Amino acid sequence: MEMVQTKVHHKKRQVVIFIILIILWEAGSELIQYSILEETESGTFVANLTKDLGLRMGELAARAAQVVVKGNRQYLQFDPETYDLLLNEKLDREELCGSTEPCVLPFQVLLKNPVQFIQGELQLQDVNDHAPEFLENEILLKISESSHTGTAFPLKIAQDLDVGSNTVQNYTISTNFHFHIFTRNRSDGRKYPELVLDKELDREKQPELRLTLTALDGGSPPKTGTSQVLIMVLDINDNAPEFARQLYEVQVPENSPIGSLVITVSARDLDAGTYGELSYSFFQSSNQVIQAFEVNTVTGDIRLKKMLDFEEIRSYRMEIEASDGGGLSGKCTVAIEVTDVNDNAPELTMSLLMNDIPENTPDTVVAIFGISDPDAGDNGKMMCYIQDHLPFLLKITVENFYTLVTEGALDRESRAKYNITITVTDMGTPRLKTEHNITVLVSDINDNAPAFTQTSYTLSVRENNSPALHIGTVRATDRDAGANAQVTYSLLPPLDPHVPLASLVSINPDNGHLFALRSLDYEALRAFEFRVGAADRGSPALSSQALVRVLVADDNDNAPFVLYPLQNASAPCTELVPRAAEAGYLVTKVVAVDGDSGQNAWLSYQLLKATEPGLFGVWAHNGEVRTARLLSERDAAKHRLVVLVKDNGEPPLSASVTLHVLLVDGFSQPYLLAPEAEAAAAAPAAPLTVYLVVALASVSSLFLFSVLVFVAVRLCRRGGAASVGRCSVPEGPFPGHLVDVSGTGTLSQSYQYEVCLTGGSGTRELKCLKPLVPNIMGEGVGTDTEDNSNFRNHFGFN
Repeated sequence: MEMVQTKVHHKKRQVVIFIILIILWEAGSELIQYSILEETESGTFVANLTKDLGLRMGELAARAAQVVVKGNRQYLQFDPETYDLLLNEKLDREELCGSTEPCVLPFQVLLKNPVQFIQGELQLQDVNDHAPEFLENEILLKISESSHTGTAFPLKIAQDLDVGSNTVQNYTISTNFHFHIFTRNRSDGRKYPELVLDKELDREKQPELRLTLTALDGGSPPKTGTSQVLIMVLDINDNAPEFARQLYEVQVPENSPIGSLVITVSARDLDAGTYGELSYSFFQSSNQVIQAFEVNTVTGDIRLKKMLDFEEIRSYRMEIEASDGGGLSGKCTVAIEVTDVNDNAPELTMSLLMNDIPENTPDTVVAIFGISDPDAGDNGKMMCYIQDHLPFLLKITVENFYTLVTEGALDRESRAKYNITITVTDMGTPRLKTEHNITVLVSDINDNAPAFTQTSYTLSVRENNSPALHIGTVRATDRDAGANAQVTYSLLPPLDPHVPLASLVSINPDNGHLFALRSLDYEALRAFEFRVGAADRGSPALSSQALVRVLVADDNDNAPFVLYPLQNASAPCTELVPRAAEAGYLVTKVVAVDGDSGQNAWLSYQLLKATEPGLFGVWAHNGEVRTARLLSERDAAKHRLVVLVKDNGEPPLSASVTLHVLLVDGFSQPYLLAPEAEAAAAAPAAPLTVYLVVALASVSSLFLFSVLVFVAVRLCRRGGAASVGRCSVPEGPFPGHLVDVSGTGTLSQSYQYEVCLTGGSGTRELKCLKPLVPNIMGEGVGTDTEDNSNFRNHFGFN
């Protein structure tokens, strides 16, 4: 079998190539580290990754390298030409890391084909871009005139957002006779100034002093910040305030509301009066402390001024000062630890997503994504999963990075679309989760052949149809999509090579409509079979076939054809009937056939015309012509009958036949001419006949007489025969296609006929056909009384 295929010449096909990422993770321990100064301009060169990773030139581009950074801020990028690592934006270390040192920004480099993650760190180096700054422009300091030399008075520190050597490194005081500055280190590494008394104060001589305090950082050149120190000289105050504890420690949940009490500090002063009245305040506290907390000057209650955020600042450390009315003060330290609550849902950052994947391709990478949770402890631990009963798997690559891949090959015909929900949940209490929905479409490949709706089709068409008649439709479907599902129909080579299929039917290649190309003839072709093919337009094309059987329905397009008596003979056939015949005597039988089938071939007979109505009748079902009553001497000797043969079609078709019947008194005559042949009988005998008679007479008159006697005896024994003369039975049966069951009007195989030949002319001319029946006159006149009675009843005669 050869399918009809479209040939395409000199044309290149463009095939969409799907890059299937095979997961070959190399989660090695190697870490690439780079450093760069903050405030560097965007586009600055950071590193040559091709060289640092030992890759070939152009491999980063070939493997579609991509920088993945936590969160939505992309501060690194690849040069589109050289694939050098460049700075994507100007970075501010203080904004990104605050006071944390070192300031490290993690990133990953994602390579594809195969997939590979490379961990990296970018360290931001501080530049001296911030000057020291005091929170207050004027610092008030009350010192008793009785203070001894060498007494140190701590002063409030200056703030510097820079870190390391760029932050505050030293303090100086303006020139004076009473004090000098000593710079000390705090436990957190910051430096603070102490004002040391060099010469005793005398309130009566100088009640107050105004000095300038300067803070210097370690930059080159150093940046400075100043504040005025106002020193008020007080009368003698014997006791300074003392706190109950030098260090207060407390934990505060980050979701504590504004105004919540954090802790209460308490101090006492043994002096009386105004010297024993205490006032609480922050001492040497940072901007972060002052913005987040407030202290009640009377009670020492420390309360929240704003909501805390564990993910932003995890702890605070502050100095609280208690001052009495005499200018003396005491200090304590308050350490506040912010405890984490699960107030941040996990975050999912998609790095790679392929929404369209081909079917029948296993282990295809669909998505690569990272997850993160800024909470700590169990609140920051995460688990990632997708819904069950999906042909996809989540595989972890490096820490908190996942790959979504197909689990085996997908079948588009089973399911063409998947809605996948990636759920990330943390382990905190209560658990928080994030859902990310992606839609994956399965693209089609040509893996299904067209399938006919039926394995075989049976169509019916009535004969004598008009050409190009639509006789039926075959239909095939293809489970694929697009061009792979577009079906083209064609006729396959015929099963029987003798059937001219190309001239009988055609098929529409687009919709499978079948058409008869010419008018069909039931009598010539009653049925035929052929195969149709259905091929899709995929590459490669797939096909299937089905069997079609066409049945030609008969139409009443053939009139009955009379086989006997013959109407084209040179002389009409004359039937001889003895006058002594009773009612129901079989005169002859009209035999006809019809080329149609079914009810179109059912024949009925009727007597259309008769010389003497009522004397003869015709059986409707078998065409037998019989006498309807007893014959008499008054009946005419010659009769002409016209018999109508009609089929049962719609409309009915018919034919007629003329019969000649001659009533005779007996069969003593050796030969009886038909009336139309009497004139021909009077003609002179042929010369051959004359020669034979003379020859026979000359041999022996006695011999001739004996022969005549012998012939006369034979004729008498056959008394009642319907025809005289020399008769012979035709050799062999009639053709099979003219044979039908008895009683339908067609010729039965068991029915024999005599061929009567005219002998008077000597030309052996066909005279008539006459049935040979067993009940001839000499034997059955008396035994057919019952049959004759039935016959009369059939025709309505009494």
